[in-house]
Amino acid sequence: MRVHAAVITLAAALFATAASAQDSGTLKKIREAGKVVIGVRDSSSPLSYTLGAGKYTGFHVEVCQRAIDNIKTALKLSKLEIEYMPVTSQNRIPLMENGTIDIECGSTTNNLARQKQVAFALTTYITEVRMVVKADSSITSISRLKGRNVATTTGTTSVQHLRKHQRAKVVDFNEIYGKDHADSFLLVESGRADAFVMDDNILAGLVATSKNPKAFKIVGEVLSVEPIAIMMRRDDAPFKKMVDDTIRHLVKSGDYEKLYNKWFLSPIPPRNTSVNLPMGATLKAAIKNLNDKPMEAYNK
Repeated sequence: MRVHAAVITLAAALFATAASAQDSGTLKKIREAGKVVIGVRDSSSPLSYTLGAGKYTGFHVEVCQRAIDNIKTALKLSKLEIEYMPVTSQNRIPLMENGTIDIECGSTTNNLARQKQVAFALTTYITEVRMVVKADSSITSISRLKGRNVATTTGTTSVQHLRKHQRAKVVDFNEIYGKDHADSFLLVESGRADAFVMDDNILAGLVATSKNPKAFKIVGEVLSVEPIAIMMRRDDAPFKKMVDDTIRHLVKSGDYEKLYNKWFLSPIPPRNTSVNLPMGATLKAAIKNLNDKPMEAYNK
């Protein structure tokens, strides 16, 4: 009953915004279509990933579902269909800009370049870019990558961070690109790549759901600290406010911490294993003082 009352309170607060804004932008599109299209990822566990048969789950997917529930109530819709559309690192921003998806609930970094094309909700996760190697590998740092094959996913910024890193300037490595995170991890698993550079939560998720998690380890320097956020169209303040207000409510009610513990510290489907990533100091500070600062604000 207490949760139900809290939802009603939040919806009532959001209604004031919705009542004046539902005839424009994304809210108008959702109301007229009776449907919201959520961009999701196939292999960005535990933020956003598939269970097969068109089913998607994860931390960010659940945060978005909470926001959609509040929007449905605030717009006084008796029914609101949710369509899950898988997106990739390459097409997520174009699909947002052309209106194919209404909100992206994946693993997208908020940075200044992307802010010229899309908008981001308040930061809900902060990742550190590192690399995964096989457990018996001698690679422990960037300095050990000379002559090695280094994988990352097409359309991401990870190898750019590696190239910019001070120690990488004198290390000559070969770049190999996977079409998605699962494909990039497979390059290491099959021995075609010696390391895979990516967000630590994604690496931990891929290791946890692999056939033999003990066969891999996450190593090396932190190449970048990146705020990960739910993505939406630019210049749509009423829609952003609804999503941001949902996040503020999750934090204030304690539900954010419950969701974090569920997806980052507890066994998750499909293999019932945990990625075991306790909340770091940078994320704790961001949640305590919610903001939508870009990556550049964290890497000065």
